[in-house]
Amino acid sequence: MSTGEKKSPGGQLLELVGILVVAIGLAVAIQAFLVKPFQIPSASMVPTLEVGQRVLVNRLGERFGDPSVGDVIVFHPPAGATDDQVGEGPSSMCGAPSADGEACAEPTSRESEQNFIKRIVAGPGDTIAVVDSHVIRNGERQDEPFIQATCETGTDQDFPKPIRVPAGHWFVMGDNRQCSQDSRYWGPVAEDSIIGGAFATYWPPKRLGPL
Repeated sequence: MSTGEKKSPGGQLLELVGILVVAIGLAVAIQAFLVKPFQIPSASMVPTLEVGQRVLVNRLGERFGDPSVGDVIVFHPPAGATDDQVGEGPSSMCGAPSADGEACAEPTSRESEQNFIKRIVAGPGDTIAVVDSHVIRNGERQDEPFIQATCETGTDQDFPKPIRVPAGHWFVMGDNRQCSQDSRYWGPVAEDSIIGGAFATYWPPKRLGPL
């Protein structure tokens, strides 16, 4: 003999509402603390990431460890940063005057509410210069098979005079070097401004997989 009691329509509705509230709460918590989806807004990360492609961002990892050179990250750029193609749109703001042939060494003091995605190419205390679209980090040319160094609207964007990345900051660049507004123009990114590391792509299906 069954000992269960049949629930009234009102009880069933209340249970369904409870399940929905818990499910929504879990989804919000996952996006806030664990994994967040992100859509690629510009061509600055071509060929690694195409416009409209979607990636998953690990928010938990940045809370328990430092980022690493080579990581693709989503972050809030300094105020005054733009993500337009070089030579198009408004100019980005740097937090300090830069000499000819020298990248921006200091960001503006405030954080933008925008979300950008770029690759970390240098960390705190590193020196960095850019020659022939390749990073010269601590005096050594880096092996960067993932970059694209040509762009229909881009120009030569080299910065051969080394600068030093300040403590607590990370220098980021787009893989599409001549079509990317990045730390070269608006300065290094504060570690507190990093949302998380992109670790996989899930759309379109033909590009499904880890980064």
